[in-house]
Amino acid sequence: MEWWEFLLAFFSALAALMVIGVPVAISFIVVNLVGVYFLWGSGGFNQIILSIDSSIASFMLVPIPMFILMGCMMFHTGIAERLINVLDQWLGFIAGRLAVLAVGAGTILAMLTGVAMGSVAMLGSTLTPEMERRGYSKTMSLGPILGSGALAILMPSSTLAIVLASVGGFSIAKVLVGVVIPGIMLATMYIAYIVIRATLQPHVAPAYEVPRVPLGRKLKDTALYLVPPVSIIVLVVGLIFGGIATPTEAASIGTFMTFVLAFLYGKLNWAVLKKGIGSATHISVMILLILTGSAGFGQLLSFSGATTAITGWATELPVHQYVLMAMMMITVMVIGIFLEQISIVLITVPIFMPVVHAMGWDPIWFAIIMMVNLELDTIMPPAGLSLFVMKGIAPKGTTMGDIYRAAMPFVLMNITLMILMIMFPQISLWLPSLMP
Repeated sequence: MEWWEFLLAFFSALAALMVIGVPVAISFIVVNLVGVYFLWGSGGFNQIILSIDSSIASFMLVPIPMFILMGCMMFHTGIAERLINVLDQWLGFIAGRLAVLAVGAGTILAMLTGVAMGSVAMLGSTLTPEMERRGYSKTMSLGPILGSGALAILMPSSTLAIVLASVGGFSIAKVLVGVVIPGIMLATMYIAYIVIRATLQPHVAPAYEVPRVPLGRKLKDTALYLVPPVSIIVLVVGLIFGGIATPTEAASIGTFMTFVLAFLYGKLNWAVLKKGIGSATHISVMILLILTGSAGFGQLLSFSGATTAITGWATELPVHQYVLMAMMMITVMVIGIFLEQISIVLITVPIFMPVVHAMGWDPIWFAIIMMVNLELDTIMPPAGLSLFVMKGIAPKGTTMGDIYRAAMPFVLMNITLMILMIMFPQISLWLPSLMP
């Protein structure tokens, strides 16, 4: 069988299983097992089992459950909600105030949780009804929440960054640090768009009277409810950036400090522990189970000859390397219409990495551009996962068309950032280059 026939059969079987409702993790495992038997016979099962064991029995993957647990505890203890209230006190009468609040709160929640759908659900359920009541247009009430929620993928507690680094063989620490500047740039672009549009078109975000909060109370609430949780993520990033702790150690410290903070707030009780730990366990097991398919998939690609053939084809294309990069990113966008982010990583990274090495590209640069693309996929019409989360919590009468239109300006800003990162690699590489 030719390598392209093998790939066609592999992806056809994978798609068929997903269409009939088989979970992603089980689909990958089943197709891998069939592929192993086809290529190696029954003797190949021992090898695939060893590969699966080695793919998840790794100290490097410990940050995944740690960051997820940290985020779940932030949500269930109410720390995140109080943080949003403090930000609201400081915004005053800025144009598009509630939309700017959504981006600011979403950015900080992204740093704390690393879970896009969770941020969209929380911000959407709390801020969207208020924006609708204040006369905000659908574009200005839904779009900023979609965009800021997706920022969770581009912040240092991103579990997807750890998965991508593990599958691609990147430095987890450098990827976690490298996403900081693109994430901040994207949040800044969002805020600039909101303020400029709300200033030029006041009807999309009508101004309203805001109760004045005494300065003393604002300073007190900031010290109590904003500084402590933000300090946790600053500590985590600082430990990784300074080389003082590995990502695993830093994530563990951050999670421990979250529990301490919840205890100090008087929110650490049995009900919260049950919800937080239960949610974190469910999500972590799902992610780690999906990861087991990556090792077998990579081996099948190599043994079938697909890796060598695709690398040779890509490097011999008579196009500029930027065009090749654009083709790879467009491929990820198209796949993102059908699959969620971890599945995209498992399918594309084993195919892309030999090309990246053959072209002499910096793997960290490629990984961070890939992260922005994966972030884009969560809000890309017609099937970004955050779009459906928003539909479930949006006010009555909101259509998918409304949500698609609201997402498009933020999709275009993501694409603009990707183009800038391709043209100016130091956007991604400057911070990692400073690490010891």
